[in-house]
Amino acid sequence: MARLAFLGTPEPAAACLAALAEAGHEIVVAVTEPDRRRGRGAALLPTPVKRVAEQRHIPVSEQVDAAVAAGAELGVVVAFGRLVRPEVLDRLMMVNAHFSLLPRWRGAAPVERAVLAGDSVTGVSLMRLERGLDTGPVYEQVTVEIRPHESVAALTGRLTEAAAGLLVRRLAHGLEGLGEPVPQEGEATYAAKISLRELQVDWRAPAGQIERLVRVGRAWTTFRHRRLIIWEAVAAETPPAVGRPPPGALDGDRVATGDGWLELQVVQPAGRPKLEARDWWRGARIVPGESFGDIAG
Repeated sequence: MARLAFLGTPEPAAACLAALAEAGHEIVVAVTEPDRRRGRGAALLPTPVKRVAEQRHIPVSEQVDAAVAAGAELGVVVAFGRLVRPEVLDRLMMVNAHFSLLPRWRGAAPVERAVLAGDSVTGVSLMRLERGLDTGPVYEQVTVEIRPHESVAALTGRLTEAAAGLLVRRLAHGLEGLGEPVPQEGEATYAAKISLRELQVDWRAPAGQIERLVRVGRAWTTFRHRRLIIWEAVAAETPPAVGRPPPGALDGDRVATGDGWLELQVVQPAGRPKLEARDWWRGARIVPGESFGDIAG
């Protein structure tokens, strides 16, 4: 067992924190982002890591320096959202459970970028943190298959389980169990954060590419000048007919794309809850010739 400082913010990090605590490690401090206002009431809410830490009576800080001051033997980083300053790394060794097979998809959105790129596999890399962005040597990698039609949310859940298991196993005998990391090999790619603009559907794109965008979450288009989020959709297996309608044209719960059809499954009109696509279709009373909004340019 070891004295650990934990640095993380969202639900996947909280699950890893809980797993390490349950394994018997002494978590001397949990470092996370400040409380933020969320939801319709704009209530000030703690991060998932802070919530788990408080439930387990683990001290919480918003300052990275607290990891050093608390007397930890090792810092464990999972989806922290901030770079750790070099002077902190000089004083405390840290490891990072990163959700990709490094050096592929270094950066902020590795799961989303893997799905968008059509990768068939991804995984978790346990690496030693250093000054570069996800450039440190790797202790171990666990490969996770990306299932057909799997959403980023579902894939992240499976990667979280893999990360928690990897951390618990490698730290079961303290720092000695980590062993020596090896340098990353292969071509590096970078996973920039997904922007709202990037999530707008370009109906001229192939159906398979649009489906992958939908799998990322919160992909959107416009209908009658209002935003419509597409939560679930699949590329149609049937080839397009000769003389098919232009991209964005509606045909029942299907939408014409650059090379075929996208079949809608779950959508969300602005200001309303999620709906089955067939229910939205009936309620919208779509007239012949209507289509989804402006083509992204």
